[in-house]
Amino acid sequence: MPGDRTGKDHTLILGAGPAGMAAAFELNKEGNEFTVIEKTDSVGGLARTFSYGEYITDLGPHRFFSQNKYLYDFIKDLLGDRWIKVNRLTRFYINDKFFMYPIEIKNALKNVGPYTAGRIVADYSFERLRERFAKRELRSFEDHVVSDFGRELAKLNMLNYTEKVWGLPCSEISPDWADQRIRGLSFFAVIKNALHKSDKGPKTLVDQFYYPEMGTGTIYEEIKKRVEEGTSGAFALGSHPTRVAHDGKRITEVSVKTPGGEKKFSPGNVVSSIPITVLLELLDPGPPKGIMEAAGRLKFRSHVFLFITLDRKTVFPDQWIYFPNKEIPFGRVMEPRNFSAKLSPAGKTSLLIEFFCWENDRVWNATTEALFDIGVQPLEDRNFIKRSEITGSFSHREKYAYPVYDLDYRKNLDPVRDYLKAFANLQLIGRAGSFRYNNQDHAMEMGILAARSIIENKQYNLDDVGAEKSYFESGYIK
Repeated sequence: MPGDRTGKDHTLILGAGPAGMAAAFELNKEGNEFTVIEKTDSVGGLARTFSYGEYITDLGPHRFFSQNKYLYDFIKDLLGDRWIKVNRLTRFYINDKFFMYPIEIKNALKNVGPYTAGRIVADYSFERLRERFAKRELRSFEDHVVSDFGRELAKLNMLNYTEKVWGLPCSEISPDWADQRIRGLSFFAVIKNALHKSDKGPKTLVDQFYYPEMGTGTIYEEIKKRVEEGTSGAFALGSHPTRVAHDGKRITEVSVKTPGGEKKFSPGNVVSSIPITVLLELLDPGPPKGIMEAAGRLKFRSHVFLFITLDRKTVFPDQWIYFPNKEIPFGRVMEPRNFSAKLSPAGKTSLLIEFFCWENDRVWNATTEALFDIGVQPLEDRNFIKRSEITGSFSHREKYAYPVYDLDYRKNLDPVRDYLKAFANLQLIGRAGSFRYNNQDHAMEMGILAARSIIENKQYNLDDVGAEKSYFESGYIK
């Protein structure tokens, strides 16, 4: 546990996920004093890496894609040769057939057959006519994807899978989810890409991505190592804030429960990536009743995984596969060795089976043994694996995995964020901290900009991160 660190030149970072760790490293490079508070005993948050005997796995499929070259250089500096390039393969498994992701039109039309292919084209044509002569307001995610793709293609994977992830009908999910995740992608864009695809020019991250060869958590472990080699930063793991005092304009004191007892910080700045709803509950004095009521209506979707090890070389060639069909209880399966062969022993492999759930529902409360039965049987029934090949298993839960974009989330989030913006020395970063679904690269970018705001005494607009007007998964490979 670090010694006394307090005062206007000290920054307190709440949460050691990608955003918090990126902020820490940026502050460390400039010699700014800071302390990172993390409730678990490791760094990386939702991007941390687990070891199970000789096997290694991330919490879920994490690859690195970004349009920000600074981030590539940031991680290249950290990892050097441990930063490898991977040929990407990702598919949907729908009605016992594999569909490429992102969509490849020839593959999709061949799989669905001539009748459904005709329906796909007809539905898309109908939506284009409606857009031209009777344009409608897009009130939900369902409206958005049906308008962009036609209902037949939309329900093939996007609607079913989205409902599995969020536990809500797509008619009750905000269109913001489509704007953020599939911005610029449409049936027309898919056709255009198929007609004009070329091997010339830079690759996109549809084709390849970068990955740390020993798991994505390596990034954050290396940041921690670099920080601990210096004198400006410190970590308090196994610790969490219990009270955040303020005077209405600034955070004045933060009480932290640590393994060695309670410690009080009086920081100049606070950078928070802990769930925004949790932060509000810690404020003293507490927020107005209306703010707490709005926060109470914000929802987080939870995540449970079952990790199994297998006595076989490989299961499938994909890094991960999506399973939209509702009769299959899990949503996604990842094979770690297809990210890096070093994540499994030679001749062996493993699978990470992901369930999306609500806290305290049946899946959340299931034992590892129960999850084993729920998760393994569908894979065995479809001849992916044999139960006799499995040599071990463990499970893990994350309560605050995904901020839920329901139809009213913006109405509830805006007053909460406006209230917190009144604290001049507080910055909200990361997925849970800002209540914004962002990927690893965007979370890191938010952390970097938060740190630069402190270093330069100039407030950067963190809301601009990830707001590019192009397909969300585009990027470049050098």
